[in-house]
Amino acid sequence: MSKRNIALIGATLVSLIYGVTFTIAKDVMPHYIDAYGFILLRVGGSALLFWTVWVLMKMLKVGPNEKIAFHDFPRIIACAFFGVALNMLTFFKGLSMTSPISAAVIMVCTPLIVLILSAIIIKEKMRKRKILGILLGLFGTSFLILYGKSVGNNSNASWGNFLVLVNAISYGYYLVIVKKLMDKYNAFTFVKWIYLFGFLMVIPFGLSQFQSVDWAILPSDIVWKIGFVVVFSTFFTYLLNLLSMRELKPTLVAVFIYLQPLFATVFAISLGKDELSWVKISSAVLIFTGVYLVTDKKSEPQRDDTK
Repeated sequence: MSKRNIALIGATLVSLIYGVTFTIAKDVMPHYIDAYGFILLRVGGSALLFWTVWVLMKMLKVGPNEKIAFHDFPRIIACAFFGVALNMLTFFKGLSMTSPISAAVIMVCTPLIVLILSAIIIKEKMRKRKILGILLGLFGTSFLILYGKSVGNNSNASWGNFLVLVNAISYGYYLVIVKKLMDKYNAFTFVKWIYLFGFLMVIPFGLSQFQSVDWAILPSDIVWKIGFVVVFSTFFTYLLNLLSMRELKPTLVAVFIYLQPLFATVFAISLGKDELSWVKISSAVLIFTGVYLVTDKKSEPQRDDTK
């Protein structure tokens, strides 16, 4: 099997893991552990795994042997805030209030958000086709936030949808500012620092909720689901993304985010954890249409990309 095919399988697995995470994480929150306590566990566990792998790589003398310049640490701290702390806190809190399908659909807005932030931060020009796509995507997201409901008697679905959108905005900004680090260092050189700083940032929010968990009475399936989120949804998916980005173009890797709502929908409905509605379907159509207009090559001006 070629490296490219392995990378494609890896990218598909990432989308599959993220898709089922929407439902698995919601099974844990907020009945067994509140969102912020879960995030403390997730970030702390992932930071421990990344640092452990780094120590093993140093002992075995494999992998990068780089030192981070002192002036790059402010950017690393910003990445920790937007890519870990704010991103994960708002996502898990929002997911605890809304439905897995709604959350997955809103997450597809990330490419639109990256484009908007790129236009603001690095002054990237936007053509009319892209502007139309952004407007459609934002309209679909607003429609879902205002009228999308969660399964059950949760009256805070709109607020939950809004927090998931904040999470997508935070992650979109992270993708913009982390690019300079990716261009300068091997990912293993700085990701351990991002998760360490992120862990310190989420401690004030999640410590009391983490301490209130009665671990002795947790059902075994809940323990396995917590472990799945820490090991697979965070640590393992990051490694798979590294594999995919080595062999595939970033634009191709980004396309796989569109599989997440599909996997999330199939998994949630098959387990009876969510249901389709005309609001979710209509919002998804608007958002996917907007993303298509933004990412379609026809929306790009003709230019020489060989340089």
